[in-house]
Amino acid sequence: MTEKTVLITGCSTGIGYDAAHGLRARGWRVFASCRKEADCARLRDEGFESPRIDYEDEASIASGLAEVLEATGGRLDALFNNGAYAIAGPVEDIPTEAMRTIFQANFIGWHDLTRRVIPVMRAQGSGRIVQCSSVLGLVAMKWRGAYVATKFAVEGLSDALRMELVGTGIQVSIIDPGPIDTPFRANAIKQFEKWIDWENSARVEEYRATLLDQLYSGSSKGPQWPASAVTKTLVHALEARRAKVRYYVTTPTHAMGTLRRVLPARALDWVLSKG
Repeated sequence: MTEKTVLITGCSTGIGYDAAHGLRARGWRVFASCRKEADCARLRDEGFESPRIDYEDEASIASGLAEVLEATGGRLDALFNNGAYAIAGPVEDIPTEAMRTIFQANFIGWHDLTRRVIPVMRAQGSGRIVQCSSVLGLVAMKWRGAYVATKFAVEGLSDALRMELVGTGIQVSIIDPGPIDTPFRANAIKQFEKWIDWENSARVEEYRATLLDQLYSGSSKGPQWPASAVTKTLVHALEARRAKVRYYVTTPTHAMGTLRRVLPARALDWVLSKG
C-alpha cells in the first residue's frame, strides 16, 4: 500500500503540532509546515519534513506546496488547513487594516493553498481537505468579532466547496473545536497589543472591567481539552471511507451547535453573553 501523504499547516504548537505527531504515529508521511523558519527547523530536528508556509505570504504558499509535491512525486492525499489567530476587541475598535490582515491569515491564505491543492487531488481522483474552524464559526461572541468573521467565512466557503467537489473523489470536512489547551490566548495578546488602542476607546471602562482581565489572566477560561481531541477527530476525517461533513470537538461545541438550532437569535445572544 502506498504511504499516505498529508500537509498540515500551523504545526509549531497546539493542534497542528499534535496532529503531526499523531498522524506520523499512524503511518502517514507528514509535511508539518510552520509560519516561521525557526519552527520549521525545530520540527526537522524532530524528523519531520517541514516546509515554510505562511498564509500571509503568498510566495511561501507556492514554494511550500511545490516543496511538498517535489518530495512526493506530485501526489498529496490530504490537506489540513489549521493555522489561525485572533484579535480580541470590539468590532468598532478593530482597524480596517487589522481586519484585512487577519482575513489574509485565517481565510484568504487558506483559499489560496486549497486552490493550489485541488488540481493535484482532482488528477489523482481522490483527496481529503479538512478545515479547522471553531465553535466561533457556529456562533458569535462579543470581543471576538474579527476571529468570528473569519471562521464564519471558512464555514461557508467549505460548505460550498464540498458541494462543488461532489463526484471528484475529493472529500471536504470541517472540524469545529471548542476550548483546546494551546498557546492561542498568548498569540491573541500579541495581536491585541499590535492593533488595539483600547485606552482611547469609547469602551475603555469595559476593557478595564472585563476584557483585559479575560485576555491577560484567562479569568473566563473554563475547562480545556487537549489538542489530541482534535487529532482523534482528524484521523476519522482522513481515514474513514466516508468522512463526516462537520465534526464537533468538545462539549461546548456540541452545546452551541444544539442551541443555535433550537433558540431564537435573541435568546441565543443572552446565553452567549453569559459565557
